[in-house]
Amino acid sequence: MPPRILAVGEVAEGSLTKLSTEVATVARKLAEAAGGEAVGLVVDAAPDQAAAELATYVPKVVAVTNPALSNEVPAPHVAAEVARLLEEGVTHVILGVSQDGRDVAGTLVGLTGLGLLANADSVEWQDAAPVSRASVLAGKAITSSTFTGARGIVTLRPGVVTAEAAPSAGSVETRDPAAPAVPAPKVLDRVEEAGAQVSLEDARIVVVGGRGVGSPEGFRMVEELAEALGGVVGATRASVDAGWIPYARQIGQTGRVVKPALYLGLGVSGAMQHRVGMQASQAIVIVNRDPDAPIADVADLFVVGDLFEVAPALTAEIRARRGG
Repeated sequence: MPPRILAVGEVAEGSLTKLSTEVATVARKLAEAAGGEAVGLVVDAAPDQAAAELATYVPKVVAVTNPALSNEVPAPHVAAEVARLLEEGVTHVILGVSQDGRDVAGTLVGLTGLGLLANADSVEWQDAAPVSRASVLAGKAITSSTFTGARGIVTLRPGVVTAEAAPSAGSVETRDPAAPAVPAPKVLDRVEEAGAQVSLEDARIVVVGGRGVGSPEGFRMVEELAEALGGVVGATRASVDAGWIPYARQIGQTGRVVKPALYLGLGVSGAMQHRVGMQASQAIVIVNRDPDAPIADVADLFVVGDLFEVAPALTAEIRARRGG
C-alpha cells in the first residue's frame, strides 16, 4: 500500500502558521518520493482560511470546524482527528516543533502507541521509510533514525526547510469534529503579551536575555534593544525560572526552537539545553563578561564586555542611525 503522509497544520489568528507551511512542504516531498499521497489537516473554530492556505502546499486538506477550540486546549481535539485519519489509512504524521505540535505528538503516542522521531532537522524517504536526521548534544552529533514499523510520527524543527507551494492548489474536504479520547482542558484566561506580534519562531531578529540580565528591570534593556532592532525578545530557562519573563519567551530544549537571521544574546552562558533551541540561527552575536562561556562555541561574534554598558550603547547607536 502506498504511504499516506499527513501534515498537521496550526492556526494563528485565522491563518496558517509559517511552520505549518514547512511541515506541509516536507509531507508533500516525502509523498512524492515514496509514490504516495500527502494530506493536510486543519482543526479550528474557523478553519476555512488556514485550510485554503494549506491546500496550496498539499493536494488534499481535511478541514474540521470545531467550535470547542474557541475555549479549549487544541491537542486532544487535533489528536482525535489525526487518530481518525490513521484509521482511514494515513501511515505517517508530520507536525511542527511548537507548543501545540509537541502536545499533539505526545497525546498521539499515548493514544496510538506509535513511535515518535522528535526535533527533526530533515526528513527524507529512503528504503521504503522516512529517515529523520536531528542534531543532538548541542550540535556535536547528528542522528539518523527511522521506524521499525510501517507507521510513525515525526516532529519538524522550524526553519530547517524552505516552504514551497505545490504547482497547483489542492482540494478541501470539510468534516464535523470527532469526539476526543481524552478530556480537553478549558482555557480560563488569555493574556496578550507585549511585543508578541511576531512569534519567536517567525522572528528574523531575536534578542535574548540570560541569567546575566539579573532582574525584571534588566529585561527592559533587552526589550528596548529588541524594539530598536525590530526584533522579538527571548529568554533562557534560568531567566524564566527566576520569574523575570513569561515562559512563552523561553528558547531551548523545553521551550521554543528558533532560527532567526540574527540571534543577539545578552548575559547568556549557553547551557546545552538552550543551545539546541538556537544554534541553527544564521548569525549569533553574544555579549558576556566571561570569555569562556559555553555559548562561545556557537557564536559568530563574541563581545567580551558588560552587557549593562554594551546594550544601552548599542540601542542608542541604532536609534541614532534610524533617526530616533
